[in-house]
Amino acid sequence: MEVRETDEPQPGPHELLLRTLSTGICASDVHFMDHPDVGRDDPSGQSLYDENRDIILGHEFVGEVIGYGPGCSDQFPVGSRVTSISMRLVDGGPAIRIIGQHPEAQGSFAERMVVSEAFARPVADGVSDDAIAVVDAFAVGEFYVEKSKIRPGVVPIVIGAGAVGISAVAALAARNVHPIVVSDRRADRREMARSFGADILVDANTTPSPFEAWQDAAHAAGIRKPPTVFECVGAAGLIQELIDSCQPGTRIYAAGGWYTYDTINVTSASKKGLMMQFGGGPRTVDWDRTLEAVCTGTLDPLPSVGRVIGLDEVPAALDEVRRAEGPLRIVVHPNGDVPSGDARS
Repeated sequence: MEVRETDEPQPGPHELLLRTLSTGICASDVHFMDHPDVGRDDPSGQSLYDENRDIILGHEFVGEVIGYGPGCSDQFPVGSRVTSISMRLVDGGPAIRIIGQHPEAQGSFAERMVVSEAFARPVADGVSDDAIAVVDAFAVGEFYVEKSKIRPGVVPIVIGAGAVGISAVAALAARNVHPIVVSDRRADRREMARSFGADILVDANTTPSPFEAWQDAAHAAGIRKPPTVFECVGAAGLIQELIDSCQPGTRIYAAGGWYTYDTINVTSASKKGLMMQFGGGPRTVDWDRTLEAVCTGTLDPLPSVGRVIGLDEVPAALDEVRRAEGPLRIVVHPNGDVPSGDARS
């Protein structure tokens, strides 16, 4: 990875040219770099890793409209702020590319970027750029929690209090599903989970299985239904550990982002009557719902943002994310307007 000058992007038909205001660093940026075979062999064609073609990473962003391609409407005036799901329609469609993971959809770790007008969404006045830059991350938890149809009367377990785990906690708390059990190795992330609505914190260093805490919580609340587990780590072998230690009838949602191959014992899962779902989100409806929550103040994601940096610091920050170090979320101001003395910097 290197930071350097590139050609000014040119908006195509029905596309907007943006001055990037803020963009979030996501673990999937690192996964895309570290597992190029996934991009080489994507049967959908939506992502592409090609050593001979440059890719600008970054797919969580907000920007200011500074130009248009042919055929655009007047929906987004010059100077307005917009964000978008991380998809670009190639030449106006129907082919779709993932922004930041395809040479034909360059990402947001840049001073300028292009988005499809069809996917663009307006940003309400007064809402922080940095809050919008992490909407995509919080939409992941919204998707899995909504997909589970969980409601009060079930004790959920969230495995991992990284960005995805925190988003799941926030989505559970928004539905008043309590108590929420969260397991993580880092004390600061467990406390972050508490600030978003978690009730019972489990130190994974000393208590590998969270099911004892779940059992105590369910008994105290008079709840007899099996747990719903949101696995938000993606570590090899973890799903099998959950299968081996969970109660019959447990539902497991694998939200951790899997980029390495793994195996599970289907017989063990079948004998316990487990229901499992892998991947699949967020959908546009989940993303729009999360954006609305942030714009209306129902959800405040800013406590998850621990640092604001400039473009030159992105390579080092990605290494931090790779090592699972540093703050929960790092956002980038590509045009250099990094606030001096910011409490998050």
